[in-house]
Amino acid sequence: MAYASGLFEKNFIEYASYVIRDRAIPDIEDGFKPVQRRIIHTLIEMDDGRFHKVANVVGQVMKYHPHGDASIYEALVNLANNDLFIDHQGNFGNELTGDGAAAGRYIECRLLPIAKKLLYSPEITQYVDSYDGRNKEPVVFPAKIPVVLIQGVSGIAVGMKTDILPHNFIEVLDAEIAALHGEIVPLYPDFPTGGIVDVSGYDDGRGFVTVRARLDTSDPKKIVITELPYGVTSEQMIASIEDADKRGKLHIAKITDYTTDKANIEIALQRNTYNNDIVDALYAYTKCENKISVNPLVIQDELPRIVPISEQVAYHANHLVDVLTAELNVERAHLEDKLHARTLERIFIEERIYKRIETKKTAEDVVKAVYAGFKPFTEELYRPIDDEDVERLLKIPIRRISLFDIEKNRKDIEEINAAIAQVDHNLANIVEYAEGFLTEIRDAVDKERWKRHSEIGTFQALDAKSVAVRNLELRYDEASGYIGTALKTGEVLMKVSPYDKVFYMRKDGTYRVMNVSEKEFIGTEGLFYWALADKEELAKVIFTVIYKEKESKFYFINRFTINAFTTNKLYSILPKGNYKLVKLVTFPSAIITAKYKTGYGYRVLEETFRFSDFAVRKSPQSVGYKLITKALAGLTLRQTKDASTSKDAEPTLFDDAQGDGDDQS
Repeated sequence: MAYASGLFEKNFIEYASYVIRDRAIPDIEDGFKPVQRRIIHTLIEMDDGRFHKVANVVGQVMKYHPHGDASIYEALVNLANNDLFIDHQGNFGNELTGDGAAAGRYIECRLLPIAKKLLYSPEITQYVDSYDGRNKEPVVFPAKIPVVLIQGVSGIAVGMKTDILPHNFIEVLDAEIAALHGEIVPLYPDFPTGGIVDVSGYDDGRGFVTVRARLDTSDPKKIVITELPYGVTSEQMIASIEDADKRGKLHIAKITDYTTDKANIEIALQRNTYNNDIVDALYAYTKCENKISVNPLVIQDELPRIVPISEQVAYHANHLVDVLTAELNVERAHLEDKLHARTLERIFIEERIYKRIETKKTAEDVVKAVYAGFKPFTEELYRPIDDEDVERLLKIPIRRISLFDIEKNRKDIEEINAAIAQVDHNLANIVEYAEGFLTEIRDAVDKERWKRHSEIGTFQALDAKSVAVRNLELRYDEASGYIGTALKTGEVLMKVSPYDKVFYMRKDGTYRVMNVSEKEFIGTEGLFYWALADKEELAKVIFTVIYKEKESKFYFINRFTINAFTTNKLYSILPKGNYKLVKLVTFPSAIITAKYKTGYGYRVLEETFRFSDFAVRKSPQSVGYKLITKALAGLTLRQTKDASTSKDAEPTLFDDAQGDGDDQS
């Protein structure tokens, strides 16, 4: 068992690591998942300026990607629809309607020139063997911009997932230019489908955004959806609206979808319904509002790591400097080789060193003659001559020697020296050179294509509860003890929505807060009070309870408000012990008249008390004030309009203790 457990753990870790690094999570350096990188690498190999059948490209990519053509085809279509590195023609699907792309044999693609400019630099790229060892593929491209921020990415690995939203190309370049100088420019998502995005919870790419559809409400009897939230198709939008209409949340007469390359969903409203009545409901009950969580997980230094957006931009600013430095060094080395070759060629021909080999009988003597011929000119050489140089000189045809132009050679050398000087200048001012590179890219891109599509705004997120219509009848059937919105019998208590909470107090002094339900048993004791469970409104209601202790026969009074509660917990207004509820009212002011029994030696046989004599407490869970300790003949309660006087008293509401045998002392 121990061996099996260890084997399982080892295999699981290997599988998880493979999925994370080689399937689902993009690398921070070039922003690609492996399948995307292999597609771009294949298109670079196939690039001849002409379009290629997608089916052909997929087949070529399979030399590098061992997971079948379906995943390659889907990834290629998604890359092409980003319009960043791949040009395409044919039906590549519609992001707005959700329609899929045509089969690979019907559509075509090719690499855009900007792809090579931003990604391709083979002399500084590390290559490894493909899965079958027959080909070489890049580990990562030395990308000069944060590709993953522009394209966005979503991927699920073992125990982790990545969600990075697309950003505006020009804004990303501007942020990278600022990062070259140590400045931080905040970046926010920009969706190709447009919409209005609230970024208050974005948290540098680690939080969430809320996206809303753009609505045209110029016609009061019609609403037109002109831009969809990111990730929502017109079909999904219409389905969500129809569902809300069936549930009675909206009042829609007809929906018509005119979406093509732009969103256009027309919602006709029912009679006596206007667009300002249902806009909030559209955001609350349909996909007109979409909350998107983000998680900027990338592979960095061969490990998965959450890297905030600003850190990714800063990383790529430093990475750009490193890549351009490496490319300039490679360019300088090529120029040095070219300068060395031109110098050798000039000396070889101008000093007639080629004449020394005419009388040599062996190849070894020929090479020695060339070396000997260059000895007097060692100081003119850029570096020492080697066998490769000699071989190249000996291959110069006699026609080229006879037509050799010394002045042109010297001019070429001057141009090469000038180019080397320019490279040295760029290396010495690498940050300015990097900024110039990015500025050149920014100025060259299509401004119309890369203008911001999503409007950044702030709005209060609406939930279904906040705009719910209270159109359900909440009934209570005392005979059966059930309460709910699905009852057909009993008393209608109030109109509610499915998201409301209801406070009720029974006649026995117990109370509870419950969620609105279709049918729930609460008892047959009868209801004394009910209301929506709004704490602020409920705290304004003053409950007054009169109860007596069964052993001492003493009467108590308690006046209280209810300021706190836990949903579905049953409370009692009576304290713990052997108590009996006598009267429960919600009068703000009243007069209590107590009449005592004769024969007990009482000097005073009648007393009055006012509600104002007793303080209002913030909780019913406490013993009340002692009200009466004498043998009681009768108890009368009269509500008053003014707590300070008995004028304008209401009629007597109840008499207690008449004929109540347990009041005998």
